Amino acid sequence: MMTHNETERLLALRKLDLLDTAPSEAFDRITRMAARVFGLPIAAVSLTDSDRQWFKSRVGVSHTSIPRLKAPCAGVTDCGDMLVINDLQEDAFFRDSPLARSGIRFYAGAPLITSDGYSLGAMCVLGPEPRAISGTERDALIDLAAMVMSQIELQHTLGRVDPLSGMPNRKQFIEDFADLQMDRPQGEQRVAVLVNMANQEQLNNAARVMGASYFDDLMNEAIRSYRAVMGEEHKVYQLAATQFITIAPPATDEARYSARLAHWLDSRSAWGTSRFVTTPAIGIAPFVLGRTDCLDVLRIAQNAMQDAHRTGLPIGSYSSEQDAAYRRRFTLLNAFDAALHDTRQLRLVYQPRIDLGTGACIGAEALLRWRHPELGDVPPGEFMPVVEQTSMVRAATSWVIREAVRQLAVWHAAGLQLQMSVNVSSANLLEADFVSTVTALLNQHRVAPGWLELEVTESAIMENQGTALATLAALDQAGVRLAIDDFGTGYSSLAYLQSMPAHVVKIDQSFVRNMAGGERNRTLVNTMISLSHELGFRVVAEGIETDDVRQLLHEQGCDEGQGYLFARPLAPEELFAWCARAQAGQPAARTPWAPICPPLPFPAPEPVPEPEPEPHTAT
Repeated sequence: MMTHNETERLLALRKLDLLDTAPSEAFDRITRMAARVFGLPIAAVSLTDSDRQWFKSRVGVSHTSIPRLKAPCAGVTDCGDMLVINDLQEDAFFRDSPLARSGIRFYAGAPLITSDGYSLGAMCVLGPEPRAISGTERDALIDLAAMVMSQIELQHTLGRVDPLSGMPNRKQFIEDFADLQMDRPQGEQRVAVLVNMANQEQLNNAARVMGASYFDDLMNEAIRSYRAVMGEEHKVYQLAATQFITIAPPATDEARYSARLAHWLDSRSAWGTSRFVTTPAIGIAPFVLGRTDCLDVLRIAQNAMQDAHRTGLPIGSYSSEQDAAYRRRFTLLNAFDAALHDTRQLRLVYQPRIDLGTGACIGAEALLRWRHPELGDVPPGEFMPVVEQTSMVRAATSWVIREAVRQLAVWHAAGLQLQMSVNVSSANLLEADFVSTVTALLNQHRVAPGWLELEVTESAIMENQGTALATLAALDQAGVRLAIDDFGTGYSSLAYLQSMPAHVVKIDQSFVRNMAGGERNRTLVNTMISLSHELGFRVVAEGIETDDVRQLLHEQGCDEGQGYLFARPLAPEELFAWCARAQAGQPAARTPWAPICPPLPFPAPEPVPEPEPEPHTAT
């Protein structure tokens, strides 16, 4: 029975992905046969789009489409039945159609009807002379139209089946999910299960050694065993080389189902020949029919599976809180690129660095802040870890260095002689032009290289040690100061410290804040200070919040400190005013590498809320 809803018919047509595709010999063969059977010069497989007849296959005609208006094939589509016009010139409706005006007199078309009852178009034959059609010819045209539909459905099926495994694929899952939404009660609770048989590193290693066929065998044995343990009623869809997904039966208890999945994984010794080289992970995604669309189910199932891989657990379950966090991170990531080009969103604040011996402010660390037009102030500890995982970290660092050097030049011109510290990431140390970019900025603003200090973490250097150390050596050669940031949280080996062309070690705030907690913590910090001094480094303590800790650090010989005891991160004009209020009129500099502004007395600490952790790179 034919379906007459035009919107649904067009949707069914477009789902087949036939419109505006390349010619196909499989269709052309049928079209040539139709022309020969009827002894006519023109034949076509015509698909009825919203405003045109598009020819998937054609014989005897050069153009690929004609307007749908007054096209006989459109009439076949509309009625879903055979249409024969012996003479278009004698037909009251079609005598002024584009076909009749082009010299066509005879037309016969049989409908192309899907198994769901949607009429897609027609298998048609045409001629320049009037003629009739016999019963045998009518039957032949209907058979030819059926052959066209068989070919369409065959191609459609192939597009929904993995060619190697023979399993239904992602496209088929999406279609079946839509059918499930219509077939089952709205609001029904269901569970999707996504299985990934290997993480990305294992995939890469196995592909190098075993080849692609290894994954086929891996999936075949996994799917066979899955059905044997979980039930043959599970329809399994292959999503990727080592991923498949299924939907559990109705009324599935998630906890019990998870236990069965865990049992299946535990039994790998019985069915898994790859158990020693791959680590499966399963993502469980509960959803409600009618409230969660198919792509969302796929997304949350992937997230749950990735969480399992990340935590080292075999099974991960969807968490709405975690999903909201993922969505926010994705939103921030997409918005950050626009922020880099919007002068109203990003800004730098500066936290003073204090000489613990004299109380003088001798420098400032540049810290990036982001005020999103809709989300408001985004904490740096939230957006920087997201940015660091993408190529945008290079653009972010470039933005910070440009702004910091510009501000440094402004301060120097106004008589405020400070050293500027800027965090850089591992990605920056791999940039071929990083050193030349930094030195060009310094030259542009007429700032001597020694006034700029670049901070880099130990872990950032170790990610690609050879290239990173070469970049740092080039910066050192250019006269730029270098600091090891967050010292004590990374590798901290003596061999590593000896090879670093750095001038400053910054002790991480986690050690500094714990100094008041006992002798052991104070001894640890004292050891860091002594070791750094013996290796020729100047030492800076981060996160000083109380005067007792400042005094302890000073007694242990720590050179500099920064933290909320002295000042919160300040806007440029606030830092200038802060220094101006505290100045005592002494000379403005001590050495080329340790610029000093007029000595400042320690400001009385004000009560402050619990500080947020500062990001570790590019700001």
